[in-house]
Amino acid sequence: MRILWMLLTLLLPIGAPAAAMPQRDVLLSRPVTLPDAHVVTRVIRVTFPPGFRTPEHIHKGPGPRYVLSGRIRVIDREGSKIYRQGAVFWETGEPMVAENAADGETVLLIFEMAPAQATEAPRRRGKIVIRPQP
Repeated sequence: MRILWMLLTLLLPIGAPAAAMPQRDVLLSRPVTLPDAHVVTRVIRVTFPPGFRTPEHIHKGPGPRYVLSGRIRVIDREGSKIYRQGAVFWETGEPMVAENAADGETVLLIFEMAPAQATEAPRRRGKIVIRPQP
């Protein structure tokens, strides 16, 4: 092994610039108790049109949410909070409402962890269109 190491160091160019290491920032860290041994994880991109507000709803699995662009207002039992582009927040899976708080579209990434049975959606025909509520 020592000979292999010596050969490798001889073969490497002398004075070669070291490659820059990527910057790594932890945006959110949270312990999670999984509801089942079989969990399906999904990454879902949601685009909220201007003025859109969801009805109160519950997601099948908790997880982090990341605001790619715009602003999202989340109303839940904790109150109302606005998250801006670049923000990460934790959604618990409790009842909540999400509202586009920007003038234009808001794009959100949802990282969902749900029991495998809960993610089996019925088959739908056609395209679902989300329209702003009056």
